[in-house]
Amino acid sequence: MARKFNSWFYLICFFFMAGLATSSSFISNDALDVHGGSGRTLLQMKKTCNVSFENLDYSILTDKCKGPQYPAKSCCDAFKEFACPFSDAINDLETDCASTMFSYINLYGKYPPGLFANECREDKNGLDCQNVDQSKKSGGVQIAATQSSLLTLTAGLIVLLLRLF
Repeated sequence: MARKFNSWFYLICFFFMAGLATSSSFISNDALDVHGGSGRTLLQMKKTCNVSFENLDYSILTDKCKGPQYPAKSCCDAFKEFACPFSDAINDLETDCASTMFSYINLYGKYPPGLFANECREDKNGLDCQNVDQSKKSGGVQIAATQSSLLTLTAGLIVLLLRLF
């Protein structure tokens, strides 16, 4: 009995650690440079974003990042506060999350094109989101499970069901 419990414990720990490994604490520089398009877009169609950016509260940005000077420190801090809760979705270059987010940021804030991509650079990994409160989710909107987390959960449930029956 103890051996069976021990193997279950390790299996649960494995899936928990795999789920943690999939989350991101950076917004990559590639996601910030999403505005450029290439001529091969038909072959490179992106999946629809699972975050509802049109329903978010953009006042985090618009209240703190104001023109005409757009101070880099306050604009980048506001951008990180807004975007870091969605870093996993934004960094997924197979979706249109980054371009959708920037479209709405520019729509609601009327910011110059490339403002955040040009001003908000921290290191080779991109913007560091580790010291940003990610519990806010910018107005309480929740992100649907990412594919990797969903796959991990599904695999764990299948293994559990196979072991029980």
